[in-house]
Amino acid sequence: MSLVRNTATIGGLTLISRIAGFVRDMLMAQFVGAGFANDAFLIAWRLPNLFRALFAEGAFASAFVPMFNREVGREDGGLPAALDFAEQVLAILFPILLVFTILMMAATAPIVWAMTGGFPDGGPDKFALAVSLTRITFPYLALISLVSLLGGILNSVDRFWVNAAAPILLNICMIVGLVFFRGATPLETAYTQAISVTVSGVAQLAWLMWACARAGTSLRLRRPRINPKVRQLLHIIWPAALGAGAVQFNLLISTSLAARFLPQGAVSYLYYADRLNQLPLGLIGIGVGTAMLPGLSRQIAGGDAGGANTTQNRAIELSLVLTLPATAALMVAAFPIIQALLQHGAFTAGDTLASANALAAFSLGLPAYILIKVLVPGFHARTDTRTPVRIALVAMLANLIGNLILIWPLQHVGLALSTAISAWVNAGLLYATLHRRGHFRIDERLKRALIRLTLATVAMAAMLVAVSDWTTPHMTGPLVERALWLGGLMAAAGIVYFGAAIALGAFRPAELRAQLLRRRK
Repeated sequence: MSLVRNTATIGGLTLISRIAGFVRDMLMAQFVGAGFANDAFLIAWRLPNLFRALFAEGAFASAFVPMFNREVGREDGGLPAALDFAEQVLAILFPILLVFTILMMAATAPIVWAMTGGFPDGGPDKFALAVSLTRITFPYLALISLVSLLGGILNSVDRFWVNAAAPILLNICMIVGLVFFRGATPLETAYTQAISVTVSGVAQLAWLMWACARAGTSLRLRRPRINPKVRQLLHIIWPAALGAGAVQFNLLISTSLAARFLPQGAVSYLYYADRLNQLPLGLIGIGVGTAMLPGLSRQIAGGDAGGANTTQNRAIELSLVLTLPATAALMVAAFPIIQALLQHGAFTAGDTLASANALAAFSLGLPAYILIKVLVPGFHARTDTRTPVRIALVAMLANLIGNLILIWPLQHVGLALSTAISAWVNAGLLYATLHRRGHFRIDERLKRALIRLTLATVAMAAMLVAVSDWTTPHMTGPLVERALWLGGLMAAAGIVYFGAAIALGAFRPAELRAQLLRRRK
């Protein structure tokens, strides 16, 4: 396994998805803005996204994949036995998803009220709109959960690119809806977006089913029966789901408080800021974590503790090479980035300033979000899903306390800052626990790299501050001008950072290139 090559594959496709996502967000900002209709749609979208993080991507990636790989690696098992196990899981998962989706759609009104308090800022019309949109988007949960099961199988047979490409279909569907089927008003366009979400779930499931058929890993639907292996998965998956959903829980709490206590638009400001903050998380953290887990599971199962420690050290090093400059860029250049990407149509200069302040606060926690994605597999590969949950619950408590303290003096920025602080609490406790158990030690190479990468990041941040007055006026011109100036600014920042990092010896380009091109033996 080449960690760098697989991470690059996942990250490259995720980059395409994120670019498409930014196009979608630009269109949303232009046609829906940051007010009544967009706030309601974002609440409707938050619910299926929360449960997707709880029961779909996070839970299957952390609980199902290690068990599937152990079946593949058994002398008396192999891929046929692993697929038999996957069919047993599907037989239990499918009816649970069906019943859960029906119940949630029936109980949408009280759930949305619990989240928003009935939208005191927008009244009954805004609440009714959010309820209606939530009922339209919620089937996406069941569809994307099945996608995650099939994606976990494909990841286990080293076809990472198929699952990584699936989210692109979500953005394509929503872009098509905005461009060709949007309504005459923001309210009508919000309905189009909700429909596009569920349509994208159908498209992603069809894509994964086709890919499994091509890979010879198709699953049959059989009668549900709970055997010891399935019982073990169910025992593991609930804490894994809660741990994987910690960040989503924190965002849900922040969104709910914004809907209840802050002026209209606060929900949208947090959403747009979080979307930009999630870009490096999706490219780096999820890519590294996904690529690392199957190999780490095999190393631990084979008793190779030293190899597992090295794998996690190199994963953290690879993550920091890209995370530290991304953090500095999003903090220092938050205003021109959002100005260039979103400030047009219904999205005003005031919306830009409010969103940029939230982005700077969110970005303080970006390295912690990435570290969580890299450290948690160290527990899951050892089939320990309970410890990350306990730690996530502590972090959620810290987030809630921070929210209640910071929301009043700092408004929506306080909510973003609290989320960042709780991420550091989570990452710090994960590291301390792995270290105390003797499962992870930071090696000398990582220590040296961290110091040198930090110095390179400081040099890049200083450059961004120095040119801000010169570049900012060009971020509100025509689309081509904005794109050229923003692209030029980011390219210059990258040249300064990587030039300084190479000069300081933080990493060797030849070594990264060799790992990227190395074939699996």
